[in-house]
Amino acid sequence: MGSISTTAPDSASIRQSTRRRPRLSVLLLAPVLAVIALTAWSLASPVGASPDDDFHLTSIWCANVIGAATCQPGNTAGSRVVPKAFVGNPCFVRQPETSAQCEATVVAANSSVVAQTDRGNFVGGYPPLYYATMSVFVGPDIATSVVVMRVVNVLLFVGLTTALFVFMPRRRRPVLVWGWLASTVPLGLFIIASNNPSSWAVTGVGTSWIALLAWFESSGRRKIALGAIFAIAVLMAAGSRSDGAIYAGLGIAVVLGLTFQPARKFFLDAILPAVLAVVCLAFFVTAGQSLSAVNGFGHEAATGGVPTGTSGLLIDNILNVPSLWAGVFGSWELGWLDTAMPAIVAFGSLACFVAVGVVGFRSLGRRKAIALAVVVLLLWVIPVYVLTKSGDAVGNQVQPRYLLPLIVLFAGLLVMQGGARPFRFTRGQLILVVATLSVVQAIALHTNMRRYVTGLDQQGFNLNTNAEWWWNIAISPMAVMIIGSVAYAGLLAILARHLSGKRADVEPSRESLPVLSAPATPIS
Repeated sequence: MGSISTTAPDSASIRQSTRRRPRLSVLLLAPVLAVIALTAWSLASPVGASPDDDFHLTSIWCANVIGAATCQPGNTAGSRVVPKAFVGNPCFVRQPETSAQCEATVVAANSSVVAQTDRGNFVGGYPPLYYATMSVFVGPDIATSVVVMRVVNVLLFVGLTTALFVFMPRRRRPVLVWGWLASTVPLGLFIIASNNPSSWAVTGVGTSWIALLAWFESSGRRKIALGAIFAIAVLMAAGSRSDGAIYAGLGIAVVLGLTFQPARKFFLDAILPAVLAVVCLAFFVTAGQSLSAVNGFGHEAATGGVPTGTSGLLIDNILNVPSLWAGVFGSWELGWLDTAMPAIVAFGSLACFVAVGVVGFRSLGRRKAIALAVVVLLLWVIPVYVLTKSGDAVGNQVQPRYLLPLIVLFAGLLVMQGGARPFRFTRGQLILVVATLSVVQAIALHTNMRRYVTGLDQQGFNLNTNAEWWWNIAISPMAVMIIGSVAYAGLLAILARHLSGKRADVEPSRESLPVLSAPATPIS
């Protein structure tokens, strides 16, 4: 017979177990709070509020079966007959003083009324995967369908991020968490919770590269799970936009450079990313959107003084491209570039990004420095090339959301530490960053909702006062704003507390590959 141990657990083990249970139980709230906060953003704007939604919603409605009640063939191969509500820009576009009530009336009146349009993904301009997936949620009511799609995008983001957090080595969790938090207020929150395919590009690129890094550092069941997360994220990025495919491929190349070692195990592990890099290339070359990356956009009439001559335009673009980066943090307008954020949003969110970067720079090894330099170079070269090729200056054609996936990648690389050295703020720094992000997120959410609920010609804290537009739901605009802001602040507090623990995310995983800690081939 087997013997039963009667050895009592030591007091240190009891104290450690007692300390960890509350921390873990509170941490389980993080995904719930993330869903609530992002759902608030999904409700913060009406049907058609994200850029080019007339194109993207039409493409979703026509993604699967042409000839169904939602989409009929048009007079030409490049046209379709769709709900009239999708034809033409929403009535509030570029009129920030106009509420969304005018468009809500149009949507309600024209759900069953049809019209012909040539604005849609009818000739393969965009990769088809995003539109085909979202078309599953098309229903008889346009407004309901739009909100469901946005919530699905939110759930995909939170689900992938949560799964990655669970399966990745603990010491890499700050890369995941702070990389997202430092780079998504306010544009990232708006885009992830929108109907725009850029939602998948941001989620896919921001998730795939860190999942691949964790894949190289893990083994067993964790490795299988991380490989699945990586594959899903790459397909999301590549299946949404051509630039998403390129950025996902760039993330793969960066991780291969960070983890490279001349060993059989590395080359075996590299088979999966190599296959998915080919998938990215296939999505890119088969989408007509890729022609814009090579040939530039069609020239857009400039609204201000633009240097004449190719050399003058080139220099002007080189000097002004950083304004596109800053636009991610709120210096550019949201929506159809008509919802201006208060200056404190851009100042506060950019300051937090810089703070995260400064702490991350404490560990700047050769490989990390090269990876950061490559991403910065591309953040400069890509928009300069496309704009100059088109004959346009910064401020036309290329928008900050096109570069947002690269900004997220850059933020994660900044946070990445070498060896066992943790990424950690001082207590004062942590409180300041969490408080600042909480406040500027609440201001951004309130401003975005104000723009559509009443128009920006009205001001005041209470969004319910003189409200002109809102969804046909029981909860009020002000309640959504408060609940979303409190949820976001709570999310920050929980994650910051977890990552600042002495043992939570400091110890290297037992499954870490030797290449990530060996002096001969360090990852920094």
